[in-house]
Amino acid sequence: MSERDPKQITPKSEDFDRWYTDVVRRAELADYTPVGGCMVVRPYGWALWENTRDALDAMIKRTGHENMQFPLFIPESLLKKEAQHVEGFAPEVAWVTRGGSKELDEPLAIRPTSETIICTLYSKWIQSWRDLPVLINQWANVVRWEKRTRLFLRTTEFWWQEGHTFHETTEEAAREVETMLGCYDELAVDWLCLATVPGRKTDSEKFAGADYTLSIEALMSDGLALQAGTSHHLGQNFTRAYDISYTDRGNELQNPYQTSWGLSTRMIGGVIMAHGDDQGLVLPPKVAPVQVIVVPISRSNDPENAKLVEDAVEKLEREARDTVRLKVDRREGIRPGEKYAHWELRGVPLRVVVGAKDLADGMVTVVRRLDGEQSRVPLDTLAVQLPRLLDEAHHALRARALKLLEDYSREVSTIAELQAAFADGPVWANAPFCNRKECEDAVKASVHAVTVRNLRADSSADGAPCLACGEPAEHVALIARAY
Repeated sequence: MSERDPKQITPKSEDFDRWYTDVVRRAELADYTPVGGCMVVRPYGWALWENTRDALDAMIKRTGHENMQFPLFIPESLLKKEAQHVEGFAPEVAWVTRGGSKELDEPLAIRPTSETIICTLYSKWIQSWRDLPVLINQWANVVRWEKRTRLFLRTTEFWWQEGHTFHETTEEAAREVETMLGCYDELAVDWLCLATVPGRKTDSEKFAGADYTLSIEALMSDGLALQAGTSHHLGQNFTRAYDISYTDRGNELQNPYQTSWGLSTRMIGGVIMAHGDDQGLVLPPKVAPVQVIVVPISRSNDPENAKLVEDAVEKLEREARDTVRLKVDRREGIRPGEKYAHWELRGVPLRVVVGAKDLADGMVTVVRRLDGEQSRVPLDTLAVQLPRLLDEAHHALRARALKLLEDYSREVSTIAELQAAFADGPVWANAPFCNRKECEDAVKASVHAVTVRNLRADSSADGAPCLACGEPAEHVALIARAY
């Protein structure tokens, strides 16, 4: 049996997990490190994260929030103040017990999230109703000691943003939770071209210490769900535990209501799994590090031919540099076909081939990564047409994601129908659901590895019988297997 070519990508249909890892490493997004469970994000992968991060950061600021930064280390005593929170995170917390050669008087947690340190500090800073609302966000790395890791999707150290806000009323906090989930959905849909379902988590799936959690669930191309953003209403659970109080408008002492919300580098994994194919990445144009790759084709032994091509390429560079992220592949000694495959692997949305034969007619060839669609476009107008062509690629990718969601969706009304829906593989099942724990347990027990991902925000059961107990149901549950 011959050894596998290290440059070859495993077909998705053969082994989806291996395909995913092959794409991440071959496309030079990230790789493993000597530190178990941790990854190194390479320049191309970091540029993809930066573009995604910057889009979300603009939304965060647009909605009135400010960025700040909190310490990486959290004293153990702070974590213990909120017992439910500690219980939820305890198995994943990494601890520092020595500083240099000295044993620490108190162990320090490497932040798994920052509610505890933020609450401790804001207990000093919030004194009056005039100090509210507090609307802050932090871009940071966090550590969670995961047992099983996968590049981007689940690593011991990862990067994210975590928003934290404090409000006078629970209603104001609820509006904040909805607003930020809306920002996550805007990012997923309008920037990353994902098919998503927003909704509310069940009590067993909510964030530890929250009153309730909202999420968006994104469909991956293998039919599994990815939790792609969460927004939590924390009520007064943390503000009471950390003694955050203020004098209200009636001169009474109150605890503010709190929210938190976060989105991480796992979204990069989601983009890969939602859109990639056997050739590699298929990147959404708005976040692609390189939106347009230009491949010049000229004969090295024909100086006149080479100059004609290079002049055309330089013209395109000048005219398009301010409107799109364009790169020219001038590498020598590499055949055009190898260059095509190199940039297809990296998911560049558009390829422009500039050759003397097309230039004789004043044209160049444009190839769309998503579907290989080709068109000949006049060189003189290409620069102004590129934004439109990228926009068309964006909408085509989004339409494909929605079609996949339609193909995977199933409507079920009983446990038996749920089991039949999953008999041939993963699906996204929608079912009337009463949201009782006993019924959720029955759903989980009926089909291997399924969970109620959320209670859909866009649907109501209108009293239809719950799929598990038959009692009138208010919610429609999204039921799927998930990463």
